Amino acid sequence: MAIRTRTARILLTLTGLEFLGPIARDFNASHAMNPAWVGHARLHLVWLLGFMLFSGIANIYLLWFRRPFDVGNLRLSAAWQCCNLGGFWLAALLTPVYGGLVRVPDEHIQVLGLNENVLVFAVLSIMMAIAIYLLRSADGGSHATR
Repeated sequence: MAIRTRTARILLTLTGLEFLGPIARDFNASHAMNPAWVGHARLHLVWLLGFMLFSGIANIYLLWFRRPFDVGNLRLSAAWQCCNLGGFWLAALLTPVYGGLVRVPDEHIQVLGLNENVLVFAVLSIMMAIAIYLLRSADGGSHATR
C-alpha cells in the first residue's frame, strides 16, 4: 500500500473516532438524561448517538476490515465523515437561528482561546482535508492488504 494511502487511512481512522466522542460526552445529565429537556428531544439525541455509534463501527470496518482492500472504501469513509463534520459546522453556524449554544457553561473549556468543540472540529476538518488530498492521487484498484 502506498504511503499516501496508508497515511490517509490513519488520518481517517483518527477522524472516524469522532463518531464515538459524543456518546461519552452527551449521554449524561446535561444532555440525554437532562430532565429539563422535552422527552422527545432526548429521544432524538439518543437516536443520533446510536447512529453515530454504528457509523463509527461501519467506518472502522471500511477502513481496516473490508476485503479485498479498495481505495474506494477510504473515499466512502471520507465522504461519510464529511457529512458528520459538515453537520457540526452547520449546527454551529445556525445557532442564532434556533437558539443553540456551542458551549455549555461550566461543561466545556476554552483551549487557546477557542471553545473545545470548535478547536476539535477545526483540527478534525484539517485532518480530513489532508486525507482527501492524499486520496485524490491514490490508486483506485483492489488488492489485498498486507
